Amino acid sequence: MTKNNPLLQAFNTPFQTAPFSIIKTAHFKPAFKKAIILAKQEIDAIVNNNEAPTFENTIVALDFSGNTLDRISSLFFNLNSAETSDAIQKIAQEVSPWLSEFSNDIRLNESLFQKIKAVYQQKDHLNLNTEQRTLLEKKYKSFSRNGANLNETDKVKLRKIDKQLAKLGLTFGEHILADANAYQLNLLQQSDLEGLPEHAKNAAKLLAKEKGLNGWLITLDAPSYIPFMTYAKNRALRETLAKAFGSKGFANNKNNNEKVVLKLVKLKSERAKLLGYNTHADFVLEERMAKNPAKVFKFLDELLQKAKPAAQKEFEQLKQLALADGISDFQKWDGAYYSEILKKRSLDFDEELLKPYFKLENVLDGVFKVAKKLYGLTFEPLTNIDTYHMEVKTFKVTDEKGDFKAIFYGDFFPRPGKRQGAWMTSFKDQWIKDGENSRPHISIVCNFTKPTKTQPSLLTFNEVTTLFHEFGHSLHGMLANTTYPSLSGTSVFWDFVELPSQVLENWCYEKETLDLFAVHYQTGEKIPSDLIEKIKTAANFLEGLASLRQLSFGLLDMQWHTKNPKDIKSVKAFEIAAFANTQLYPDVAENCMSTAFSHIFHGGYSAGYYSYKWAEVLDADAFAYFKANGIFNKKIADSFKEHVLSKGGTEDPMVLYKRFRGQEPDANALLKRAGLIK
Repeated sequence: MTKNNPLLQAFNTPFQTAPFSIIKTAHFKPAFKKAIILAKQEIDAIVNNNEAPTFENTIVALDFSGNTLDRISSLFFNLNSAETSDAIQKIAQEVSPWLSEFSNDIRLNESLFQKIKAVYQQKDHLNLNTEQRTLLEKKYKSFSRNGANLNETDKVKLRKIDKQLAKLGLTFGEHILADANAYQLNLLQQSDLEGLPEHAKNAAKLLAKEKGLNGWLITLDAPSYIPFMTYAKNRALRETLAKAFGSKGFANNKNNNEKVVLKLVKLKSERAKLLGYNTHADFVLEERMAKNPAKVFKFLDELLQKAKPAAQKEFEQLKQLALADGISDFQKWDGAYYSEILKKRSLDFDEELLKPYFKLENVLDGVFKVAKKLYGLTFEPLTNIDTYHMEVKTFKVTDEKGDFKAIFYGDFFPRPGKRQGAWMTSFKDQWIKDGENSRPHISIVCNFTKPTKTQPSLLTFNEVTTLFHEFGHSLHGMLANTTYPSLSGTSVFWDFVELPSQVLENWCYEKETLDLFAVHYQTGEKIPSDLIEKIKTAANFLEGLASLRQLSFGLLDMQWHTKNPKDIKSVKAFEIAAFANTQLYPDVAENCMSTAFSHIFHGGYSAGYYSYKWAEVLDADAFAYFKANGIFNKKIADSFKEHVLSKGGTEDPMVLYKRFRGQEPDANALLKRAGLIK
């Protein structure tokens, strides 16, 4: 399968995009095998070069090596997240250890490291520019931090650990997806749907029909699960659904993740100690803005002091509402339902009134208009780009001069083969080589409310902010303008990567933005000013509880990655202790957060979940700057593009941020925006 394997040929397609229609699942395994051989040959060429090691023949050559393997990996693992199958999952389990082994073959290659070290030791005499110096330091650290200085026995241990981690991370994700796909709540009585808006009933009816069932179907996918938990009057059914959602990876079945979690944290801890670090968090945070666990705990605790009193007060309000309905044992499955009732009463605000103004196509057009006003970008729909699913939309992105900047893919609706949540990714990164600026292929993947026969896809306001969030990440990828692929786009410190995404969410709350796209899908009427005011007022509604929830996740993550795993016998008991200072609701014995905490056990956020809050400080401070000078201020937008969006990981993020803002971020900007301080 290598001779005519499309994955091993040049992509003879528009903009060299992936030819998904001719790529078969069977092509991947042989392509990985061959691409690993090719990448090893490129490494051998660097090692066997008889000339003295230089920045160009060692560091640059290394950064541009393995291009075919990188391309195949990005295509394959994106499909494994967005359009997976049993066959793809089986291949993922087989090839992940190969990739881990290959990665270690490079990082533990003594001859290669000696060449890198030789260049690194001359760094002060090489007349390197800032980006080159950053690349050299990152390459050296990627070796020294990942075992290059270990003895041979420990290198073997490291290889074994990395192989196991690669397989376990995949298993963790597969288990959650399997549990989510296996569950369905088939309702046959109209009365069970009492309280649900019409669109949610229609969607449930359509889901049931698609599965060949009578009645209505509720699943654990967000567009199905969230409306039911928010509006369904039937408390017993809310409890059933909440317990199913909370037991992903925790039920007594073959998808149980408890042993997987304990093994993952044990291996991460062993790996960190092998490399000379106290904990996995110490290892991770050395290459973050926060630098060490103590600083992260201090940061989270300081925010907790401000958020907890507000959260407790809000929680009591919800409990009192429930008590008036005769509910004396207020539970997690009551939270969203009574929050919505409180919002309607205290703010005279029903979020359902917003949905007709947020037709998906209009919101997408709106985010494109924002990108044009801020950064001069134009998005032209394309029909000649191959996609992995017929629902995926494609666009050509150009700048003010008409120059090509990127290909943009949008994949918006839930499917059985797609994992839950929303994310931005890339099929190809940006770089400059031989005078050519090779542009990126960027994608966002979401799970929004699907259209029905009678209605288009109408987004909740939360889905609108999600779209803006992921699009903010996309701008980071699309506007990348760096020489080296490993420093391009979102290749930045993880506690900086959420700034471009979170800052863009702020535009959703502004009349100037909403007037660009928020029109009633039936009448064409613009969103009324009073609704916009209610959106802004509602932005801080129950902010104490929302903050407490995010902080609890950040603290749970830090506990998992700073404590000695040998002392942890029960995932559930450990989690209860970690949540002790942030827990308001009674514990649910059948549920566990950790066994489905994909961000830290399947994604890249281990010892990094705090970065959402960290980046909120940055984004609140950055938007305050825009707000004071006009949200579409071209000068400030140009500065953000130049110093943040285009620079990738070429410099220390705080240096880049201060260059844009003129000062360090002020945490009070976040607390003020959240209404937690005056």
